[in-house]
Amino acid sequence: MTEDTTTLHLSEVTTTTTEERQITPGNPVSSWMSSDGILYFTLPIIVIGVIGTAGNGLILHALVSSNQYKKYLLIFNQNALDLYSCVFLVITHSVKLSNIRLAGSLGYWICTLIISDTFIWVGNVGSVINLATITIDRYLKVCTRKKVRRWMIYAAIAFAWIGSVVYNATAVFSTTILVNGTCLSYVAFRDESAKLFYVIWNVLCFYVIVLFIFIFCYGRILMTIRRQAKVMASHNTSQSSTNQTQSNQIQTNVIKTMIFVSAFYAVLWLPNYIVMLLYYFLFPNPNTLVIIFYYLSLLCEFIYTCANPFIYATKFDPVKQVLIRMIPCKNTS
Repeated sequence: MTEDTTTLHLSEVTTTTTEERQITPGNPVSSWMSSDGILYFTLPIIVIGVIGTAGNGLILHALVSSNQYKKYLLIFNQNALDLYSCVFLVITHSVKLSNIRLAGSLGYWICTLIISDTFIWVGNVGSVINLATITIDRYLKVCTRKKVRRWMIYAAIAFAWIGSVVYNATAVFSTTILVNGTCLSYVAFRDESAKLFYVIWNVLCFYVIVLFIFIFCYGRILMTIRRQAKVMASHNTSQSSTNQTQSNQIQTNVIKTMIFVSAFYAVLWLPNYIVMLLYYFLFPNPNTLVIIFYYLSLLCEFIYTCANPFIYATKFDPVKQVLIRMIPCKNTS
């Protein structure tokens, strides 16, 4: 299971620690990297990363070329985080396929920063934080009519990046070890209670609480929009009401787009959290089937990052209009 097992005791320790951490979020099973089975998951992940990189890059180009990124800074940041994740999705899993012999300080840094998926999960966690921020921002603008100042938007963007870096770096550097050239992530927990706290913290912060924010905020937003539509319908048509209607349509389009993105997150991230909880409470020594389910759940998460650009391309009008103009047959007609 390891590349260099000088003693039977060390081999047994390495095997045990590898199994203990294999369903920890954001970190695949190092021991499985030596088997052919990992190819069936690593290669699709690289393909997903390439597609996601191209898609998110195209969306960012559309926002910049249309000058709409200034109006939708948080949405621009969302795509930037997804692009960052997809780029490192390709880099990280390409390095894993190369099966580099890890040794010394350089090997440790490769282990903690690349093999442990640190770069990928900086983008993924930041994307979740930013997605919740977009939801709250929409809620404040629609339901409370409070003006969100520019500096607040910049602070939220900075928090999504910095908060994610600090969270992931703290978790990885405090629990990752390099044993005989094998990178073992999330094994050095002080005790079982620390591991339990980490698992519950992840589930609550990055799924349960975020899902509650989605349901509460978008539920209130949809009720407010419906009430406003009834009020508008009861008044006579005028130029001012026409302008208000157009403004409401733009606002509604943004909200519908983000509801789709949030719904995709809720559905595609759920399997990984289910597997993680089942692993900790029911399968402390997972078999190959559990590991396969874990990898499938990771594929779902990465598909979410790859699918987001297609949602913006089909639902978000500022992006959709730019992309339509980029189609050659549309330009010549």
